[in-house]
Amino acid sequence: MASQPNRKIAAAVVREDGEQKQRLLDRAFALAFKGLVYAQIWEDPVVDMEALAIAPGNRIATIASGGCNVFSYLTADPVEIVAVDLNTAHVALNNLKRVAIQRLPDHASLRRFFADADSSGNIADYRAFVRPHLDEVSRRYWEGRDLVGRRRINGFAHGLYKRGLLGSFIGLAHLVARMHRVDPRQFLEAKTIEEQRAIFETKFAPFFDRKFIRWVTDQRSSLFGLGIPPTQYDALADGKPMADVLRARLEKLTCDFPLEDNYFAWQAFGRSYGKGAGASLPPYLQAVHYAAVRARAERVTMLHANMTDMLAAADAASFDRYIFLDAQDWMSDAQLTALWSEVARTARPGARVLFRTAAEPTLLPGRLPDDLLRRWDYRAAESLAFTRRDRSAIYGGVHLYILKD
Repeated sequence: MASQPNRKIAAAVVREDGEQKQRLLDRAFALAFKGLVYAQIWEDPVVDMEALAIAPGNRIATIASGGCNVFSYLTADPVEIVAVDLNTAHVALNNLKRVAIQRLPDHASLRRFFADADSSGNIADYRAFVRPHLDEVSRRYWEGRDLVGRRRINGFAHGLYKRGLLGSFIGLAHLVARMHRVDPRQFLEAKTIEEQRAIFETKFAPFFDRKFIRWVTDQRSSLFGLGIPPTQYDALADGKPMADVLRARLEKLTCDFPLEDNYFAWQAFGRSYGKGAGASLPPYLQAVHYAAVRARAERVTMLHANMTDMLAAADAASFDRYIFLDAQDWMSDAQLTALWSEVARTARPGARVLFRTAAEPTLLPGRLPDDLLRRWDYRAAESLAFTRRDRSAIYGGVHLYILKD
């Protein structure tokens, strides 16, 4: 039933009370979001961990996405991470990562599997070390075939980060750029921040002034490949031409952080993490964290579920930290209220909530009931600092709320 959207995704995205054109766009996004979207998550886990101040013994509730951050949080020694996702492909990817971290023989094989993700040796390792311990549903997913007939597990032999909705979108963006005589990979030759800015200003910035690019990016469906539904597109644009918004976000990605320390830029311009000992990697793939992440991988519980439903089934005062990524951009006021009511019920003293928004401001004021919102302290100055330091550079805001005493 490849033509049918995931029901959980459709329930979260489709605005049934909207106009017909709006509902059709929402359903098209739900269908696009059914398969693998993010082989790599696009939120900075280093910023997350500092904002959340994860302490040993903390219990974390998070949206999983590609799983890089879920397993990176293990470096802070939480007692449990309950990760949820509406997308069955993301659930299968996180289950694969957990088993591979535990069962692959050493760090070199783990790095080859998930950092390089382009070796036939990974398929042999999957069969020998991972497959016997993988749950049946995830095994069927990885050994099944995608829409063009390729076995999904073979993505780890041919470049996993070139697959999925985001990987395909980045590949298409590279193709369009080259058609306009701009080579995104040229950015990887920069040696200094000054060289990075020079490449942005001479090569990338003018690209967004082209009429075709401005027309394409003004279509709400144009950013489906970034995992951005129509509701979030409107928040991201905030009344401005989308080409101008994207240029500003790209400027931050290219000019605000050293290339050698920003694996998000490597994925955007090189479609990989790069090779060699000096490659920038998410914390869970770094050699210094290997032993700790492997020993703690069993602490990750992966669920195919809606965050609100998962919390509703949890005990009162049972979580210390919450990470919602940008999912609230998709939600109605009623959905936000239901989510935060469960957060308030399940939160332990000092609980912290972190989320991102396409637009710059926090989206909660005026949308949550006042008595519910007053229970939380919004750390505006700290949130602004975290936003500036988020190396993925695609979000307008990173927001931190702390439960009041």
